[in-house]
Amino acid sequence: MHPMLKPALRRGWRDLSTVQFGVAPAHALTLGPMDTATSSFLTLLDGTRGLPMLRAEAQRMGLPDGHVDKLLGELSRAGLLDDSTGGGPAADSLRKRGTVMDRLRPDLASLSLLSPGPGEAIDKLAARRAMRVRVQGAGRVGAALASVLAGAGVGRVDVMDGGQVEPWDVAPCGLPIESIGERRDTTARRFVRQWAPDRPPRPSRSAPVAPSSPGAVTAVPGTREGEAGLSLVIIAPRDGLAAYAPDPATVEDLLASGTPHLYAGVIEGTGVVGPLVLPGATACAGCLFQQRTDRDPTWPRMLAQWRSGHARHVPACDLALSTAVAGLAAGHALAFLDGVSSACAGARWEASVPGFEWHARPVWPHPACPCGAGAQVKGDQVTVGQEPHDTMAG
Repeated sequence: MHPMLKPALRRGWRDLSTVQFGVAPAHALTLGPMDTATSSFLTLLDGTRGLPMLRAEAQRMGLPDGHVDKLLGELSRAGLLDDSTGGGPAADSLRKRGTVMDRLRPDLASLSLLSPGPGEAIDKLAARRAMRVRVQGAGRVGAALASVLAGAGVGRVDVMDGGQVEPWDVAPCGLPIESIGERRDTTARRFVRQWAPDRPPRPSRSAPVAPSSPGAVTAVPGTREGEAGLSLVIIAPRDGLAAYAPDPATVEDLLASGTPHLYAGVIEGTGVVGPLVLPGATACAGCLFQQRTDRDPTWPRMLAQWRSGHARHVPACDLALSTAVAGLAAGHALAFLDGVSSACAGARWEASVPGFEWHARPVWPHPACPCGAGAQVKGDQVTVGQEPHDTMAG
């Protein structure tokens, strides 16, 4: 082990014996009281020294026997300590790819804030490389989302869409202007490869799925053609209605194969992220449809009209909002892939222009939905026909 203080957290002295790690309240904490010799010893925790050398340095500085191990234990329990040589074989392989690591260092630093154990952050980063994600849709949301996932180290990001790139498809964070007139799927895949820090690993039908999230059930993809090895599918259609009111029939294969999937899109100036569907465990598109129908019996009739109508105009898709949707969806997707419990599991986040205030709307499993998630609802936790109260986040 080569201990190092997590470089993502800035350090500052609140007084002569108390040091604060971190600026923002989400991850900041203080450590003390600390004597002068111990505070000087902290500067040696830069990942270049192993434990024997650190113990020897501490002895030369006059620190008592056992002090180093006690200090390192406290720092580790507080989530402040990392290991510059930690992680498994995949992490060691990633470290050897200097150019790739330089691209991913900001992501590694961010992961270290969420990974308390030394070496856990680079393990998660290396695990991303073996994962496969499919993005369905290459419009303003889908193309940007796919490029973010690839740039964050997800090894294989497939993009599916039809038709040609239209002038209104291009965006600063998505498809480039010079791609107008080209095939959407071909252009999006080329764009994704451009932003990937490394070549994707060879496709494997036994590629690992996302690790289990706390409190959630990890769904294991089946062996259907096109589904094997998928860690996650993100449905980001250019038609925002398909994200706001998704058709359950379009995801039957994903539900049958147990493939986790996430919705994201923009409709009429409203951005939508979620729900993240863990088949058999959380609410799906069918649950969403059943809930809305319980509240509004005319919903199926209205939805049928909206779906059957031919769009005559370019859909409203605010550039800033679509970029925000892509970023939020990518963040939730990466959290799920890294094994962190996602706030999109069983919820949908919405924001509208011009306020851009995100609201979380719960999506409960519905007892009448054949997905099976409703079987986990016990007692009177959810009353059919009653809309849960919204929670808000600024």
